[in-house]
Amino acid sequence: MKVVVRPASGLRGRIDVPGDKSVSHRAAIIGALASGPTEVTGYLEAADCLGTLRLLSALGVEITRKGAGHYLIRGAGLDGFQEPEDVLDLGNSGTTARLALGLLAGQPFWSVLTGDESLRRRPMGRVAEPLRQMGARVVGRSEGERLPLAVRGARPLRAIRYRSPVASAQVKSALLLAGLYADGPVTVEEPSRSRDHTERMLRAFGADVAQDGRAVTIAPGRDLHGRSVGVPGDFSSAAFFLVGGAIVPGSNLEITGVGVNPTRTAALEVLREMGCVVSESGLEEGEEPAATLRVEHRSLRGASVGGARIPGLIDEIPILAVAAACAEGVTEIHDAAELRVKESDRIRAVVTELGKLGARVEERADGFSILGGPLKGAVVRSWGDHRMAMALIIAGLVAEGQTVVEDTACIATSYPEFLPALQRLAGEACLTPVP
Repeated sequence: MKVVVRPASGLRGRIDVPGDKSVSHRAAIIGALASGPTEVTGYLEAADCLGTLRLLSALGVEITRKGAGHYLIRGAGLDGFQEPEDVLDLGNSGTTARLALGLLAGQPFWSVLTGDESLRRRPMGRVAEPLRQMGARVVGRSEGERLPLAVRGARPLRAIRYRSPVASAQVKSALLLAGLYADGPVTVEEPSRSRDHTERMLRAFGADVAQDGRAVTIAPGRDLHGRSVGVPGDFSSAAFFLVGGAIVPGSNLEITGVGVNPTRTAALEVLREMGCVVSESGLEEGEEPAATLRVEHRSLRGASVGGARIPGLIDEIPILAVAAACAEGVTEIHDAAELRVKESDRIRAVVTELGKLGARVEERADGFSILGGPLKGAVVRSWGDHRMAMALIIAGLVAEGQTVVEDTACIATSYPEFLPALQRLAGEACLTPVP
């Protein structure tokens, strides 16, 4: 599918965004590890998170859909998983794959994991290697670095203090899940803090999790107990509308119920530094805080983004690049080499596709620089990457003339209702899906 995009006269209205993808994955997995029922509301019913539910079902977990985004998970407990009868196909979801490796490292049976072409290219050694140090057997393609991978868990796993070379919530989460089956505390130390959804949720379910600066430790021995989980709106999805509201003249919109976990919202800080006016109201405190965000059109200016802030905004960089292309002056993105191994090489994709729209972008090994200026319509493609597809559609709303974004079916990975939501804000005439 492709989308024809025309300039908009403003994004106006009030919307909510679907449930947080990261929190949805973790609610399902930790709920399955718990004893007793877990009821999840606001669950993201997109391809990646539905794949996590299929994975858990294949491991013998009973899951019932009670309504839109509403699931009852009858936890298997730490010892209740069953050996799967078939290969576990995880589609395009890197989060599912890496968290599954941690979960399966403590199971006394063999499992085989695979995924689509994109997922089979993504690095898994960063998770597999520390799990091997803990005693799990992980073997497969590229010397056990890429899917398909076979996992034979062990009990107990060995306690470990692991210094991760990258700040990655997925690596950290996998080792914390494996730590539930260890013979002593498992500590993960990162070069800078990544998002902390897993730590928050494990504590809420009863796990012994402690944070000390950039290190987090889980001590095994406590049972997890099922509970109710309300998933907030996904900040990464909201970011497309925040940038759209900032760059499209005449915009004034509200996004309700957005998760504002401080380890997740570095992009909001950057947008404010660029001159974006975003206000927060109705803060709801809890394990995952949420608020209503309001944004209006403002002229933006360039910014420098790197260092410890990158893990907290890595998923938002494609749409921040669109903001940068519309800003006055130069924006620098650096220390973001991790973008090379996402659903696409997002550095190369941003440089290539925004370049087609007339943006002046210079590629770097660990990021890029963008000199802001007017955009012109062109034919661009998503590279099969949901975040690139949505970012390019937003760019098309301010580009002169008509923009055609090709290969947009991938949006279903994280936000199936993105186009209808954007049409309500911008007007249907601005966005035409073409099969």
